[in-house]
Amino acid sequence: MSLDYLWTGFGVALQWHNLMYGLAGCFLGTLVGALPAVGPINGIALLLPLLYSMGVPADSTMILLAGVYYGAEYGGRISSILLNVPGDAGAVMTALDGNPMARQGRAAEALAISGISSFVGGMIAVVGLTFFAPLLGQLAIGFGPAEYFVLMVFAFATLSSMVGHHPVKTMIGCVIGLALTTIGLDPTSGAYRFTFDEPELSSGIEFIILVIGLFSISEVLFMLEHQYHGRLKPIAVGRGFPSLATLRSCVGTVLRCSGIGFVVGVLPGTGASVASAVSYTTEKRLLDRGTFGKGDPRGLAAPEAANNAAAGGAFVPMLTLGVPGSGTTAVMLGALMLYNIMPGPQLFTERPDIAGGLIASMYIGNILLLLLNLPMVHVFVRLLTVPNWVLIPGILVLSFLGVYSMYASVLSIYMMLGIGVLGYAARKLDFDLAPIVLGFVLGRVAETNLRNALAISGGEVSILFESTISLVLWGMAVLVVLAPWYLHRRRRAAMAAAPDGTAA
Repeated sequence: MSLDYLWTGFGVALQWHNLMYGLAGCFLGTLVGALPAVGPINGIALLLPLLYSMGVPADSTMILLAGVYYGAEYGGRISSILLNVPGDAGAVMTALDGNPMARQGRAAEALAISGISSFVGGMIAVVGLTFFAPLLGQLAIGFGPAEYFVLMVFAFATLSSMVGHHPVKTMIGCVIGLALTTIGLDPTSGAYRFTFDEPELSSGIEFIILVIGLFSISEVLFMLEHQYHGRLKPIAVGRGFPSLATLRSCVGTVLRCSGIGFVVGVLPGTGASVASAVSYTTEKRLLDRGTFGKGDPRGLAAPEAANNAAAGGAFVPMLTLGVPGSGTTAVMLGALMLYNIMPGPQLFTERPDIAGGLIASMYIGNILLLLLNLPMVHVFVRLLTVPNWVLIPGILVLSFLGVYSMYASVLSIYMMLGIGVLGYAARKLDFDLAPIVLGFVLGRVAETNLRNALAISGGEVSILFESTISLVLWGMAVLVVLAPWYLHRRRRAAMAAAPDGTAA
């Protein structure tokens, strides 16, 4: 594919008013991402009618909305790292190592690492979008329900890497997450499941309610407990930039997870939450020596690179096929249609100002976000110096407003509080909350696609093994599960064979 559209796009994106729109989108996206439960999809949905009614041109509208999208992926890390309250679904995994770093007095360092990782992940995704969009669009077409189910099996296989000193507790957490996905309408038959005749439960437990309850409310309860016992101490801010050795240790992680995140983001219906989960668990399996989950910079860099790469990857099917890769790009697809612009391969030749301007603005926007975020690190960490009598009610207010503004339901507030109490109890019993979230995210996608695949095949399980993509994914899943066991056996054999009892 010729890159003429891209040069046209840079001519559009570098116009002074479009630069201002891009900067405004990045800034607003950062704020939106930092607010619990708001997320990019709500920010874009609120801005789109306003921009259209003001007569803002299509190219400027798409540039601003794209800035909000990947700006929110940057912003989601702020509350996740500092308060253990994920700003959006993609930031859940960020909290696992980001918040422990903040508690160790390395909050500024954590924010800097996440900002740099996000920048690299975002830039790799834009390069991939530039050069491989049509090819990857065809890859996305090759994924049917069977392939998506096997992809989720592979994701569950990587989840086994999170089994540490408490394998039973990890598996119980995963099963709890899977069980929660069964609440609501059956995806195939439409029958009600475990709704207890409550109409508001027909759509199931929403992901945002689960995340805010498990992380935000349980965190507030922990803070109140420590405050009551006098154990809630101020957290040191620490230095603002990681050492060169720390950055070098994250290079491989960032590059691998950017690739994983981009490919997962290309697949419609997956998104940043799946990309960050698969990337984190893959890196934990490859690199963990008991440090992941305790403030390992690589555990922070992995999901941050992945979720920004996934945001870029989600534009591939939207622009090349007219198929949204995520909920946010679905709204952006609606924005294109609002301006009577039909996405597809012809978009790059017939409207290079739109396709090229959008992609060029992503190059510029990622640079703007890095320049915005790194100098602001010391401003963000001042959140840790806010008195607890202000901070704790503030977290509660944001949580309540975020959930109620999305669902306008008192029951959603009760569910959030109930899940928060359960999350607090689970943490007191030394359960990790991450397997619950991952089981919930992956289980919903897996069940829907398994049921659809079996419906297509008339109940024949062989459909799960027919395509080349499925076979490759099955092979990768088996490899992920068996490789550590095989390497452990080899290491023990080498130690037994060594004269001094240690491997060479």
